[in-house]
Amino acid sequence: MLFRLVPGDPAVLIAGPGGTQAQIERVRSELGFDRPVGMQYLSFLWDLARGDLGSSLAFQRPVVSVLAGRIGPTLSLMATSLALTVIVAVPAGLLAAVRPLGLESQGLMVATILFLSVPNFLVGLLLMDLLVVRLGWLPAAGTGGVLFLVMPTLAIAARLVALVSRTTRASLLEVLGEDYVRTARAKGLGGLAVLLRHALRPALVPIGTMIGLQAGYLLGGSVVIETLFAYQGLGQAMINAVSMRDYPLVQGIASLYVIGFLVLNLLVDLSYALVDPRIRYA
Repeated sequence: MLFRLVPGDPAVLIAGPGGTQAQIERVRSELGFDRPVGMQYLSFLWDLARGDLGSSLAFQRPVVSVLAGRIGPTLSLMATSLALTVIVAVPAGLLAAVRPLGLESQGLMVATILFLSVPNFLVGLLLMDLLVVRLGWLPAAGTGGVLFLVMPTLAIAARLVALVSRTTRASLLEVLGEDYVRTARAKGLGGLAVLLRHALRPALVPIGTMIGLQAGYLLGGSVVIETLFAYQGLGQAMINAVSMRDYPLVQGIASLYVIGFLVLNLLVDLSYALVDPRIRYA
């Protein structure tokens, strides 16, 4: 609905600069833009329920076809960002929880505050200046091999690593104070055994919740970062669709983002029973 308030008429863009008023009206009628917005929205919901997302106004082909060509790079970017987050953040938070008053923990807290304060596009610009302009190690922009994934992944994962590492530290510190952990220590188990066998799995529940809640950040961050690095994914397609007033493509990408957010959070909820033996689903 809000997108319809954006200035500009897609019928004028399609008709071209030399299009007459009659041609513009014909295009508007063919696309259904002459109907009330409420009727257009109901038609979109009906078509969405049937799996029909319409045709892209800019690409002149089905929206499903456009999405199929763009979803692969975006999924790769999200997967690598999540993998990097888990690989770096969980061990860092674990180390900080073992020595909460040590230099490692204090240094982690300072670093996480820094990364949480810096927007991802600024991280991307700093990475581009260092790794491309100064060192020349990576390509500046584009889509293709693994090297093109490095800077977008780092730019998106920087904030996630900071957030998840803080959550890991706080969650582990809370679990380490539970009665069953003290009982395990009283039985003579070593600190590492208690941490990995009894404390880590229950502590993963809030960590998974945090990752699920950050799915929106992943999707929104991909729009900015893909545009910054000219990465041919759904995010860049969304920006192009908005600039071209391509309503069907914007609606298709937004619907896909909503489905992705719901699926990721559903998987996180289902994983609780696997990581915490106290949780059982009927």
